[in-house]
Amino acid sequence: MGGVFVSGESTGYDAADIEVLEGREAIRKRPGMWVGSTGERGPHQMVFEVVGRAVNQVLVGGSGSRNGNGNGNGNGSGSGRGSGFVDVTLTSDGGVRVADDGPGRPFEAAGESGGPDLEALLTSFHAGPELSGRNITDVGQFRAGLFVVNALSSRLTAEVRGEGGHRVHEYARGVEVATPAAVGSATGSGTTIAFWPDSEIFETPRCSFAVLAERFRQVAFLNRGLGISLTDERPAGGARAVSFRFPEGVRDFVAALDAETGSGVQPDVVGFEREDPRMAGTMEVALLWTGSREERILGFANSRATREGGTHVDGFRDGVAAAVIAYARDRGLPGADLDPRDGRICGSLMAVVSVKLDHPEFLGATRGLLGNTDVRDCVGEAVREHLGNWFEEQPERASEFVDRIVRGIHQD
Repeated sequence: MGGVFVSGESTGYDAADIEVLEGREAIRKRPGMWVGSTGERGPHQMVFEVVGRAVNQVLVGGSGSRNGNGNGNGNGSGSGRGSGFVDVTLTSDGGVRVADDGPGRPFEAAGESGGPDLEALLTSFHAGPELSGRNITDVGQFRAGLFVVNALSSRLTAEVRGEGGHRVHEYARGVEVATPAAVGSATGSGTTIAFWPDSEIFETPRCSFAVLAERFRQVAFLNRGLGISLTDERPAGGARAVSFRFPEGVRDFVAALDAETGSGVQPDVVGFEREDPRMAGTMEVALLWTGSREERILGFANSRATREGGTHVDGFRDGVAAAVIAYARDRGLPGADLDPRDGRICGSLMAVVSVKLDHPEFLGATRGLLGNTDVRDCVGEAVREHLGNWFEEQPERASEFVDRIVRGIHQD
C-alpha cells in the first residue's frame, strides 16, 4: 500500500505534481492515517498493535515457560498460568517492551502452521494476517500491523526464543540495521518486541500508565485465563506495576463493575458461554440485577468494544425479556402482559455480552456497531434458555426480580 500526495499551487496541477509514496515513506508522511493521531493517542495505538499480536499468539499458539517480567502486583489474580502471559514494560528511556510466552514465530520462514514470518510482518504491508476470525483479539481501535509500528519507531528490536535458540533483529525507523543474529541459547519460547515511538513524529511519545492499564484489564476480562502485566519503570520514586488474570472471565467483569458502584453486597452473577455454528462464533454472557434502575450493558465483538451496541446486545435484551415474561406467565405473576420490546425490562441490569466471530461485520465509520444478523437470534435464544434455567433453580430470587421489574415499569 502507498499514498498519493499532491503538491503545488491550488490553482491546478498535472502529473508532474503528483508524488507517490510507498511503504514506510507513506506511513511516516501521514502517521495519523495509521495510528489515529500524532498526539498521545498515536503511541497508545502502537502499544495496542504490538500487545494485540502478543495476545493472539499466546491465546492461539499456546504458551511455553514464562520469560517476561511478571512481577506486577496489581488487580486481578496475576499468580496463575492459565492461557499464557503477556508482559508490558514502559522503560525509563521512553521505550515500550512487550514480551509473550507464545510459540515464537521464526524471522525468515513461515512455520508449519503457515502465515507470514516475523520479518515480513515488520517490513511489509503485504505479509497478510497471522490469524483471522474469532482467533483475533482486537486490542486497539485499528489493525495497522507491526510494519506501521516499526516505521514510526526511532528504534525497534525483535527477539524470538524457540527450539533452544535466541535471535535478535534490529531496525531504525523501519529500516533494517542488521540481519537477524543468534545471541545464544534460551529456554522456552516466545517473542519480545521493544520499540521507541519516534519523537520526530509524535508530539507526546510517552504513554499513559492509566490508559494502558485500563485497556489491558478489560482484555484480560474478555479472554478468560489470559495474564497481562504492566510495569512502569519511569517514576523517579520507583517502578509501579499491575497484573491481571481473571479465571471467570466476564463473570469477573460484571462482579468488578458492581464493586465499583460500592454496593458492598456479594453479587449474584448469572453467566454462561456457548458456541453456535449458526453465527460462526462463540458467546460469553454475564448479568446481574442491581438495585439501580439504570441499565448498564457492555457489548464486545472479538474483544472490541461496541459502544453503539449491535445485534449481540439486541439479542441479549430479547432473551432477557422472553425469559422474564415466560416465568411470569407460567406462575401467574404480574408481568405476563409486558411488551417484550419494552426496554425497561432490562432497566436494572448490569451485563457484559461478548461474542467472538469468524466474520464480524461492523457498521459505521467508528466500527462501534455490530451488524451480523444471525447473532441476534443466537444470543437471544441462549440468554432465554440459560436465564430461564436459573429462574427455575432460584425461584425466590426470580420472583423478586420479576416483581421489581413489573413495579418499576408500572411506576413510570
